[in-house]
Parts: sequence; C-alpha cells; structure tokens
Amino acid sequence: MGHAQNREYSQRDFNAIQRDGEDLISTHCCFCGMQCGMNIRVKTETKEVLGVEPRYDFPMNGGRLCPKGVAAYRQAEHGERLLYPLIRKNGELVKSSWDEAMELIVSKIQEIQAKHGKDAIGIYSGSSMTNEKCYLMGKFARIGLGTKNIDYNGRYCMSSASFGFNQSVGIDRGSTNPWSDIKSADVLLLAGSNTAECHPLSMPYIWGARDNGAKLIVVDPRQTKTALVADIHLDIRPGTDVAIANGLLHVMIEEDLVDHDFITNHTTGYEELKELVKKYTPTVVAEITGVAPEKIVSAARIFGQAKNGMAMFARGVEQHATGTDAVSTYVNLCLVTGKIGRKGSGFATFTGQGNGQGGREHGQKTDQLPGFRKITDPKAREYIASVWGVDESEIPGPGLSAFELLQALGTEIKFLLLACSNPVVSSPSVADVNEYLKSLDFFVAIDMFLSESAELADVVLPSTVWVEDDGTTTNVEGRVLRLKGIDRTPGESRRDWEIICELAERLGKGKYFKYDKPEDIFNELRVASKGGIADYYGITYEKLDKMQGVFWPCPTEESEGMPRLFEDFKFNFPDGKARILAFEHKGPNEKISAEYPIFLSTGRVVYHYLSGNQTRRIESLLNFCPDPYIEIHPNLAKKLNIGNGELVKVSSVRGSMEVVAKITKIIREDMVFVPYHWGKSLAINHLTNPALEPKSKIPEFKVCAVKIEKVENVGVKHE
Repeated sequence: MGHAQNREYSQRDFNAIQRDGEDLISTHCCFCGMQCGMNIRVKTETKEVLGVEPRYDFPMNGGRLCPKGVAAYRQAEHGERLLYPLIRKNGELVKSSWDEAMELIVSKIQEIQAKHGKDAIGIYSGSSMTNEKCYLMGKFARIGLGTKNIDYNGRYCMSSASFGFNQSVGIDRGSTNPWSDIKSADVLLLAGSNTAECHPLSMPYIWGARDNGAKLIVVDPRQTKTALVADIHLDIRPGTDVAIANGLLHVMIEEDLVDHDFITNHTTGYEELKELVKKYTPTVVAEITGVAPEKIVSAARIFGQAKNGMAMFARGVEQHATGTDAVSTYVNLCLVTGKIGRKGSGFATFTGQGNGQGGREHGQKTDQLPGFRKITDPKAREYIASVWGVDESEIPGPGLSAFELLQALGTEIKFLLLACSNPVVSSPSVADVNEYLKSLDFFVAIDMFLSESAELADVVLPSTVWVEDDGTTTNVEGRVLRLKGIDRTPGESRRDWEIICELAERLGKGKYFKYDKPEDIFNELRVASKGGIADYYGITYEKLDKMQGVFWPCPTEESEGMPRLFEDFKFNFPDGKARILAFEHKGPNEKISAEYPIFLSTGRVVYHYLSGNQTRRIESLLNFCPDPYIEIHPNLAKKLNIGNGELVKVSSVRGSMEVVAKITKIIREDMVFVPYHWGKSLAINHLTNPALEPKSKIPEFKVCAVKIEKVENVGVKHE
C-alpha cells in the first residue's frame, strides 16, 4: 500500500489509501449538478486512468456514486477520443496540424467579420465546463471577437428557474438551502423531478427526511421511481403545473394555512394572488390537471400545516412555454407559508448539468456579464470594462438566445464556434437544426468526441476530458468546488481554455488573455464577480481545498460563504421584500387534436447524460440502456393494438421516429414518454416543439402533440 500501509483506516478515509505506482486525484464527477466527490486512480508513470473510488469526505455523496459516476472515468482512455485536429477537405474530415487549423479558423473569422460585421460570428457553448472556461467564453466573445451572439446550452435546462427565482426573490441560486437541510424538512414537494433516476444521490437526503417523519408529495405525470414512494402523487397532465400549484394555494388560503406575519412583513403581491386563486377550486383544478380533488386538498393541507418544508423542482416544471410562471407559482407555496430562510425550509431546482449553476453566472449567457450582472446595466458594463481593461463601448449588448441563435445560422450568423455541446441531438426540431448548421459559411467544433454536431463541422479541435484540467464548478446547492486534473493532454489534444487563448492571440487580442493556468482565470473571475449577485471575490483555490467548497455569495476573503439564503428575510429587491406573483394557467403551446391526440413528454434515464455524447460510448452504461423506448399505458396500447416490445412509429407535425414500445402502468393513458439521449434517427427531438417560453427563451421540450401507430417490422438498430 506504499507509504500508507502501516496506518489503520476507517471506512471514512478508505479513499485515501494509495497503492504503489498509483496516484489518487481528488476531484468531482463530470455529470449532474450534485458534483459528487470522487478519487480518480492514475498510474504514476504513464498517467493512465485506472479507475475511480467515491470520496467519503465530501458531504454531498458521502462515499456513494450513481451508475454514471462509477463509469465516468472510462471516458479518459476511450478509443474514440479525438486526438488531433480535423479539417474538412473534399467533404471529409481529415487530420491536420494545429497551425493549419488555427490559421484557417482565424482567416475565416476575419473574412466573415470584414464582410458581414462582428455579430456574424456566433458562439454556442455548454455548462459542462468549469467556471473558468465559462467565464473565458463570455469574455472571448465580447473582447476577442466583439460579437454579441453568444449563448449556451443551459438555456435549455435552467433558464426558467433562473428567471423565476429572479422575479420572485431577486437572486438565482439553484437552492436557497444546503442539501443537508432536506433532512430537516417536515414536508418535501418534488415537482417535475424523477429524482431517483436523474439525481440519485439526492435520494439519501429524501430518505433521511422520511426517517425523521417528513411527508413526500410528488407532482409528475408519470409514476416514476420517486413517485412510487410518495405519500401523495399528483399525476398531472403535462403542462398544468401552474394550475396545480394555484389549486394548492387556493386550499391553503381558504383554510388559513398561511403565515400572515411573514406575508405582511416580507412580501408584496399576496392580495392579487389571493384574488386570482379563488377560482382554482379543487374541482376546477381537477378538470384541468386530471388529479382527483381530494388529493389536491390533502397535499395542500400537508404542505400548509407543516412547520418546515421545501419545494423542489426540475425540468418537468421548467421546460414549458409557461415555465417561469410555474417556477414562481411553486415558489409562492414557500412564500405564503413562510417556509424560507431557516433550516429545512426553502426551495430549489435540481441542476441538470455538472456546472449548470456556475455556467450561467459569469458571462456566457447572452444577456449577462460576470457575477450575474445584466449586460444592459450601464454600471455593470463600466465595472466589467475596467476589469477587462477595455472601454465600455467595446462590450456588445445582448444577442440571441440559444435556439434563436441556431435559427439565425446561415442568415444573421455566418460562422459558429461550438464548444461542449451537441445541439443536433439536444435541440427541439433537430432536423431543422441540422439544416441550420449545414447552412453556415464556416463551422468550428471543440469536443472530446466526434459528436453528431461535430460531424458537420469544417474544423474539429480536440479537447481534454474533465480529469485532465484544473478548475472549479458550482453545484446544485450553490457550493463552489475545486476540481483537480491529471497533468496530461493525450495525443495532440489541448485544454479548451488554452485553445481560446491561442485564438485570441492570433486575432490580435492576446493581451487580454494572458493566463498561465486556470487559477489565473479564476482570480480574474473573482474580481469580475465582486459586488455582483453571484459574488465569488472571497473564494480562493486554497479556501476551496480547505473547506470542501464554499457557498456564494462570498464577498470577502474572511467570509466563509452563505450556505442558507434569506436568514434575515431580506430579499434582493430595493424594498427587501419577496414578490408573490400571480399567474393564470395557460397550458402548453401545442394542444392535442384529432390528428395528434396524445401528449408526448421526454426526459432522462439514470444511465445516460444529456445528448449521450459521453455516456453512449461507455459500454457498461450502454448495455443497461442501449436504445430509446416509448412508455405507453396498457389501455392506450390495447386501443392501438400495440404489444410490449413491438416497434411503434411516433409522429408530430415536425417529424417522426420508430421506437420500441414499453407497456407500463406508470404513465397516464393520455400521454407517452421517450428518453432523449440518442441522436440521428433515434433522436426524439425530431418531434419536440421549438416554441420558446417568452421570458426565459427555453423550448417546450416537455409536452407536444403526437400520434402513434404500430409498425410491422421488429427491432431497432442502435446508432
């Protein structure tokens, strides 16, 4: 056991054991927002990645890993990794040198901007990058390229929660509370989250609350693994979250299960809400949602009568044309009952991407500058300009949001730089997105694998995987974490931040991008965020190592961060009061019809991540779930003469696909469900609705109208 062989070990520090000829790299998982702690085993001499062990010292997962976390390290040595630059010649991607690739990219940028203007260049990036890289992408867009057109794939995941939190309490942190507070709740309301599959390491916290006597209410159209263990399952029709939340509020107000002192002293808007929800009686809401009136009443009483409680939700609430309304209406449950600002009381959204929180804080979102500053705020612009050493006029204004940016490809936007994202799988109406990308004058992708999107690029630049770089991420709680990497770059691959800095240098902007290591970028990010809502100024690498992460805001080096928000009941508005906002139920953008009579919803499975670009390449995960499937209720299947395992064609007005039927009672009779982790002919996003939520600009992934029919052929080939 090397130098540690004479020491006795408890289970808690088992992960610290080192073997001869091996190093342990203490880091965090690359997948969901839990950011579970893990140790990567690395061969000392060759830097080969050998395996993974959970960390017992990190509080979020306490020695546990989900199936994806166990297998994540296998990316590092995967045979399909990109190891050298590719340039498209005669229609084929062929190996090139870095110098040739970079010269071509820079010449195309200069040519296109000279002809069409600076904003003809677009950047579409991702939230599975470190905070340092996310910050750098925003700065590079505005200062390196001078373009306003940058956005990121977190627009598809977190934007409704972001907008909803901002309009209700004036701050967008994924959780008002540390995850440890979940165990202190007397009631948990989980809406639109199949927590057991999508955030499995949150379940021990939920079990901890249940062990302490907490009640569990689950709002979901499907009887998921999470809903199966609920005290009450509100099985709503897709797209009716605003109605069900208003129904719960109606009962709580009618039965006086509200905190009048808190409402009077710390909120505005209650009277408007009270008036609006009068008509959302249990009977009316039952007609809208399909949920039995008595279940609505019981759920409202449980939540309203509890001393402490948390409302938690995910994409099932947010990926709708009324997503921000739904978020704020669920937040109202906490505000009218005073369940906020103390242990076991608050609200949260389950962050889908590894750095879904940090990825939206520091400038790669088209309408924001670092620290959650608004790009239209003159004072914010002046401050960031001073940090970057430029004149304020050099910072462009807001550009196009993610899907709008894709729609503008080939017209307003002639050149696209794509990093850490795969929109040909993850976007709605993907057949259109495929054509948008093909219409570009020039397309550059930075990736670790040749994704379905990268296959279309003119130049592909090979990047490193997450265990080959240092940096930070911000997890679902708002805890900033330190990631440590292996000092290697396989083949000719390079780290994303180094690629961006070299591009800046070649474009004549190198003086603004002089960084020797990620910590240099982070220290600039700290200053750029200083005084902003997401204030990282007091966070250092040293402090992160010492404290196992630091919650923002952390405004001074003496501060230890703020794990729990609003303990002083001061909300982030000039009057210090939270906004209770009243919204009518509008329903989904696309209604069912005689031709398309069934609701389709999409989501994740435990074995895959986002577009599947990473997880579909890991054999153990692919074996568990090799292909998509369609969940159909037995009664609907019988009506359509569809048997379990038979091939089904599912179609919307935008497209169709063939997929194997999974007959199950866990789903409503008026809907079907298909997971979205596959590309090409197996991409369910051929069918989904690109209608955007008007405030957050998130597409309505969670509900559209389809028809299904039996296909005589059997079997689906994995692609």
